[in-house]
Amino acid sequence: MGVHPLTMETLSQRAAFMRESLQKSQTITDNMVAILGSFDQRLSALETAMRPTQIRTHSIRRAHENIDRTLKAAEVFLGQFDLSRQAEAKILRGPHEDLESYIEAVDQLRSIVRFFSSNKSLKSSIGVLNHANNLLAKSISKLEEEFRQLLTSYSKPVEPDCLYDCLPNSMRPSSGSPGQADFSGKKPSSTNHSQNQNRSLETVVYTPPALIPPRI
Repeated sequence: MGVHPLTMETLSQRAAFMRESLQKSQTITDNMVAILGSFDQRLSALETAMRPTQIRTHSIRRAHENIDRTLKAAEVFLGQFDLSRQAEAKILRGPHEDLESYIEAVDQLRSIVRFFSSNKSLKSSIGVLNHANNLLAKSISKLEEEFRQLLTSYSKPVEPDCLYDCLPNSMRPSSGSPGQADFSGKKPSSTNHSQNQNRSLETVVYTPPALIPPRI
């Protein structure tokens, strides 16, 4: 059985078209491989060129972080210096005007001494510590002087009668002056004896006299 000549020609044309298409596809594939290879080379070159920039950027980022940490630490130290100056001003004014504020300043100084004692790496820490300790010593001297002045200003002799007034009623003398005694030689009566026993059973409350009035 023979093949029709037209059919053979059609098959030959189709085969030729397929070969041509395969060649074009192979050419396109080779071109794409070449282009991708070129991209890979260019990306490698770009990465090599960017490497120093990346290193510098990383160094800049680390330097920025270090600067931030240093600024925060410096802010804490400056805050302590400000507190020290405020406390010094209150200490130099003395406790007479505002005793409560003065005591707060003393507590501030103690806190500052603890802070700089634990951060002696700073060059000025020793100087600040010495200054704060001197201020503490001065503050104690001012408190002692204030106490002496209060004693001098408000202390006064107390009359003996006032001291007897501080005793509870059961312990106060019933008759005569407080300094007098019974020299008659008579034995105390049973009535006085029972009264003394009742007095001894009472709760004794002693009210001390106000030698120094409370400070306003």
